[in-house]
Amino acid sequence: MVVMLLFLGVVGVIALRLLFMSIFSTGAAPTPAGDGLLPARGDIVDRNGIPLASTIQAWSIGLHPRKLVNDPMDVAQKLNALMPEHSVADYFAMLRSNKNFIYLRRRATPELVAQVNAIGEPGIALAQEPERLYPQTSLAAHVLGWTDIDGRGVFGMERVLNDRLLDPAKRGTPVELSIDARVQAALEQELGAAKDKFTAAAGSGIVMDVRTGEVIAMASLPTFNPNDPGGTPIDNLRNNTTQSVYELGSTFKAITLANAIQSGVIKSMAQKYDATAPLQVGRFKIHDDEPAGRWLDIPEMFVKSSNIVTARIADELGQQREMDMFHRLGFGQAPEVELKAKARPLWPVYWGRTTVMTVAYGHGLAVTPLNLAIAYSALVNGGVYHPATLLKRGPDNPVPAGHRVISEATSARMRQLLRIVVMPAAGGTGRKADVPGFRLGGKTGTAEKAQNGGYNKKLNVSTFAGVFPMDDPKYMIMMTLDGPHATADTFGFTTAAWVVGPAIGRAVSRIGPLLGVIPDERHDVDESDLLPLIWRPDVAKKAQLTGAAAAKQDKE
Repeated sequence: MVVMLLFLGVVGVIALRLLFMSIFSTGAAPTPAGDGLLPARGDIVDRNGIPLASTIQAWSIGLHPRKLVNDPMDVAQKLNALMPEHSVADYFAMLRSNKNFIYLRRRATPELVAQVNAIGEPGIALAQEPERLYPQTSLAAHVLGWTDIDGRGVFGMERVLNDRLLDPAKRGTPVELSIDARVQAALEQELGAAKDKFTAAAGSGIVMDVRTGEVIAMASLPTFNPNDPGGTPIDNLRNNTTQSVYELGSTFKAITLANAIQSGVIKSMAQKYDATAPLQVGRFKIHDDEPAGRWLDIPEMFVKSSNIVTARIADELGQQREMDMFHRLGFGQAPEVELKAKARPLWPVYWGRTTVMTVAYGHGLAVTPLNLAIAYSALVNGGVYHPATLLKRGPDNPVPAGHRVISEATSARMRQLLRIVVMPAAGGTGRKADVPGFRLGGKTGTAEKAQNGGYNKKLNVSTFAGVFPMDDPKYMIMMTLDGPHATADTFGFTTAAWVVGPAIGRAVSRIGPLLGVIPDERHDVDESDLLPLIWRPDVAKKAQLTGAAAAKQDKE
């Protein structure tokens, strides 16, 4: 009789517990801090409505140690069999603790919840509660960020939009980002393939609308899964596009040329500069990696990426005009974008004559990739600087007026110069990025990696900054690889022409049609006044080189 009564009592407790759960199953288990339900949070979608972050009702498994009924060791063994992330000893310690509540698993599957429920321990709490879910997993992880255990944004756009997403009056309307999930996926895949092939330490990539400042894609590698940020190495959480600063090498030459054209230092594209020998400046010598051994006009120096000629032009510009241009392009501050995690450019402490010359070709001033992307957009869009944005432009987020950096005429000239760098017939350093019909223009940049107060001569930071279609500029695309290593098919080189250029070409061929840019070989920038200046027998011969000979000519 006693045994039967005890049995009926236990069955009654379980029945009451099941009845309680059936009535209150949509409520959340109390948090360790006793804060109750997590706040509901609005959704984040891409520019086409694809969900990037949503709040779902997910099962959680918790424990009330003080309400334990059954044998702790028996329950611990059963929990370990179902959830082996903790040992039997750990579960036993939890069950014997004096805490009010302990979470055992959040975002548990219904199958697991049913199995845990079958243990029949009243001290185990099963409930549904709001959980933040990132359905695309790691896609655009550094843009989105994540939320903490209390449902508040702590990084990325989750942090930026925290108040908006928690506002009860606005939660029903998702926030539209400027990101295009399709373009984002293509950029991440091509950047990842290049990073893996050349075993680079890190990589970054950007696609940006040059007329609105909208960031269509922003990639940083290595990446992480925002569904589990706590399980990610701390270095992977760094957004290299906004938090890492690099000396971006010859990509700065486009800025120097635009400055010189705008200020009148360069009056004609036929203007020639001495590149017959290295340039001696005090106790330093400025070299060209591919010495021309003769005087070069403007298109030739840009196609050949001459450090010597760029330094001579910068010497004529002078420190003040050089610094003024950098400030107008936003290099005096962290990149203008909504994200909180961003770094300011690193400027030289002392601006002597040598510094003015070397900064002109990208050595001595370090900026984030997004800083450079914004600057290139201004160089080609007619000359107007617009801050970047990760929010879709529209009536509630109009394009700001911006400010003029260069004239429309100078911008048109820069479009010509950037295009010929990529045209195969001109033999420029960017020709491996060319995709027929997309009219891509751009500039390669290779710089020794700054480390421990000096430079690592064995590691480069390799960058390609480009725009397409150059006859009607719409999108800026950029990739940077930090510390790539050579492979057999690059003939020992790790310059941007070899390690980044081909990846840019593949990316453009994929994302162009997604963005409505259809290949058309009947249209292009009119370079008729520039090509005769570089159409020489040696250039034509260079364009036909292959293999090791081409590799030697491509070294920057």
